[in-house]
Parts: sequence; C-alpha cells; structure tokens
Amino acid sequence: MHNTSQHQEPTDFPAISRSTLEILQVNLGYRCNLSCTHCHVNAGPKRTEAMDQATMDQVLDFIERENIHTLDLTGGAPEMNPHFKYLVKRARGMNVTVIDRCNLVILQEYGFEDLTLFLADNQVVITASLPCYLQDNVDKQRGKGTFMSSLAALKKLNRFGYGIPDSGLQLNLVFNPQGVSLPPEQQPLEQAYKKHLSENYGIVFNKLLALTNMPIQRFASSLSRKGQFNSYMQLLKDNYRPENLDSVMCRNTLSVDWQGYVYDCDFNQMLQLPLGASPDGKTRLSDLKRGALTGSPITVRQHCYGCTAGQGSSCAGALG
Repeated sequence: MHNTSQHQEPTDFPAISRSTLEILQVNLGYRCNLSCTHCHVNAGPKRTEAMDQATMDQVLDFIERENIHTLDLTGGAPEMNPHFKYLVKRARGMNVTVIDRCNLVILQEYGFEDLTLFLADNQVVITASLPCYLQDNVDKQRGKGTFMSSLAALKKLNRFGYGIPDSGLQLNLVFNPQGVSLPPEQQPLEQAYKKHLSENYGIVFNKLLALTNMPIQRFASSLSRKGQFNSYMQLLKDNYRPENLDSVMCRNTLSVDWQGYVYDCDFNQMLQLPLGASPDGKTRLSDLKRGALTGSPITVRQHCYGCTAGQGSSCAGALG
C-alpha cells in the first residue's frame, strides 16, 4: 500500500473552516463485494470492519440533536452491514434524507434479492457507481463482468421507479476518470451518459456526478507503482481554483467511521487525520458538544487539491 507519510506533512493548501453542519456521512464498514482500482477506502470482500448497532444509535441521536437533514451512507458496500436496514428505517422515520452509495452489483448478489424493494419502499436516494458507460472501461476499473451486472441492476431500479420522472425515487450515477486525468465537464458528460444508456439499454437516471480520483489508498498505490504519483499531484495543484473553496464538502459535512470516530471528510478518515477541531487526537461522535463544529478549522493536506482542481469535486459531484 502507498506510503501515506506525506499526507501527514504540512501543506500549502489554504486554511478553511466549517460552516453550518447539514450532512452526516457515515462509513458502515469496509467489507465490499468488489475491489475497484480507484477505491480510496481499500474496501474488499476480505475486510471485516462493520459498524455495530450501538454506534448507529449514537449516529441517530446526533442527527436528532443537531437537526441534520441528510444521512449519507457509504462503505465498502454499506448494504453489507447487517444493521443497514435498521439504520435506514430509523433515519427515514425521523424524516431524514438517506443516501445509499451503492455499487449496483450488490443488488444482483445472492442474499440481497429484496434490497431494491426495501430501498424503494423507504425512498432512499441511490448514488450509484458507474465509472464509464463503456463495458471495457468499467470492467477494467471494477472487475470483469461488473458492467453487465451493473446494467441489470439499473434496469431493475428503473422497474421499481428509480430515475423515472415524478416517481420521487432519485437515481444518480457516479463517474470516475481512468488514470491520471481530471473529470471532463459534468453537464456534457451527463448528457452523453443519458443518451448512450437510453439508446443502447433503455436505462434512465436523474443526475451524473463527476468525481476526481483522490490520491490516497488503493489509487495512490496504483499511481506509485506506475511512477505517476508526483505528476498526478502536480496536475491537481496546477488546476487549483480558489473559487471552489466555498463549496467543498468538508464545510457542511462530517465524516464518521465504522467505530464512531469523526473526521473532516471521508478522505481524511482513510488517512486517520484528526478532526481540525480536535488536533490532539481522535474524537468520537458521542463526545462532540452541541454546535461545536461551526466555525472550527478543517484539517487540510496536499490531497485537498483533489477537491478544488478544475470544476471541483465533492460527494455531490462537480462544485461549479
């Protein structure tokens, strides 16, 4: 795995601070049915880390106390956590918007046959990874056979109403570039996705989110093996746009790991970089004081250039 020591070193990235907290992004564990090359979590089938129900209850208590409007569930494959449905039901009962960051293939796996119906019944927003609309590129990035399995899952979601206008069931797709490059402009790419998937497979969806690959964990290791890590970091810095600072996700989003520790973002979580508001060590969600994060500093390092390069990148897609 890539040496992350440089992520601990000082950076010339600008200092930023938090605004009002609106979104809680919770990693339910690192177990996944896939091992994608661009994965910044290093998730896979052999990982065993998973959030327990007691920690989920702390998440729910925090959401209620802080009046959080969106719960963003990630992993690994978040659906593989045995308490996934418990958390979703409780959050939806509180009228909280729930996002499931789904790899699509999980909807086709044995033992998850009823998952699509559950997600639809609870009006869960699905943000699904489909890093390209061409089979060869997807299978190269995510594993052989994943493209066709993803298409089958998308067709199933469409049958349940996902992505259909006025259905109330939101289906978003996520694009990740191949190799050492930034994502192309999001809106024209979305139009290309919609045209290709509709004309060739009869598939519809709501919105495309174009994400920059972050130079950490598995993707960083791949860059290092190819001797491309430094050139990729330079690409991010060369395309830095200060106007993106106002919209980076760490301003209104808090990241929670499977053990209940909190971080400024999902990427800092993977690097074990402490919350900017608590530079002396790790902080648990249950230890945060009411409203304590507003105006607090955010921990920044060189990889933060990935969120501010070009059109910008966040878990909600391009910033511009």
